[in-house]
Amino acid sequence: MKALILVGGFGTRLRPLTLSVPKPLVEFANKPMILHQIEALKVIGVTEVVLAINYQPEVMLNFLKEFETKLEIKITCSQETEPLGTAGPLALARDKLIDDSGEPFFVLNSDVISEYPLKQMIDFHKAHGGEASIMVTKVDEPSKYGVVVMEESTGKVERFVEKPKIFVGNKINAGIYLLNPSVIDRIELRPTSIEKEVFPKIAADNKLYAMVLPGFWMDIGQPRDYIVGLRLYLDSLKKNSSSKLATGPHIVGNVLVDETAKIGEGCLIGPDVAIGPGCIVESGVRLSRCSVMRGVYIKKHACISSSIIGWHSTVGRWARVENMTILGEDVQVCDEIYSNGGVVLPHKEIKSSILKPEIVM
Repeated sequence: MKALILVGGFGTRLRPLTLSVPKPLVEFANKPMILHQIEALKVIGVTEVVLAINYQPEVMLNFLKEFETKLEIKITCSQETEPLGTAGPLALARDKLIDDSGEPFFVLNSDVISEYPLKQMIDFHKAHGGEASIMVTKVDEPSKYGVVVMEESTGKVERFVEKPKIFVGNKINAGIYLLNPSVIDRIELRPTSIEKEVFPKIAADNKLYAMVLPGFWMDIGQPRDYIVGLRLYLDSLKKNSSSKLATGPHIVGNVLVDETAKIGEGCLIGPDVAIGPGCIVESGVRLSRCSVMRGVYIKKHACISSSIIGWHSTVGRWARVENMTILGEDVQVCDEIYSNGGVVLPHKEIKSSILKPEIVM
């Protein structure tokens, strides 16, 4: 079985982290975003993953070479010379996705994090016998999204309503699809949208079915959603494999700590924190709702909440970092500094406090 992951473009919503690496390689819960998906695909028997990409393919492939060997899965790139939307890349990768087997293939949006119930999706797809299956998830505010209107009993999709003004349903496209090869015949090689152009046509032919995603879902392509996604992911980890979470007198709630990280005395860590490899957290530090990436050094009595601390950055003594502060790679926050929502580009030194959310160039 094969799969296509829509990697896409520049990852502008996750800057300054994506100034250092392509977005799918930014760690989420101590693992590159895209690896969560590749591992889930491997488990259900996918043998080849194609990355649809238009930005830095060589960086991606060099990085993933090691995982190709480790996971025993083939990873290739299909490079766009111009952005092709969400459907064009399928036409471009046609020769990589279609073989003599006639088997359906997966398509995943690289920003989506969930429990990836892909085995259930294969069973669902076989049972309904249609041309395409999409995963949908329930949301509280459907008016912000494109809503999928479907028959509850069969899952057959009737239509799509973009940002509805009146309530038509609360299920939205979750960015995980299982498609028969014939779907590619419906797509022209040009910039085109699978959600707006391809799926409505399949639905009009009564061949599109939607499965409601069990468990959590989040599009983690921007910082606030990334932090919410981390909470949902750690919740799920606690239910399904709680042995991976940290325990101890200094831990509150769900916390993930890499085994090579060092944590000092008298810290209070959690809830909803991920601490990456090689991090040093000195004594008396307070961390909550944050992601601390590889090689970060947090000095005594610093306090970090609702923030993302990029690779090899340093947070000084008694510093306070909060309210969606994002530090790029190798940022130095000096002692006793306050950051209220600062977005700091790589390799900067912060010597004076950031009192309101702003970008520090």
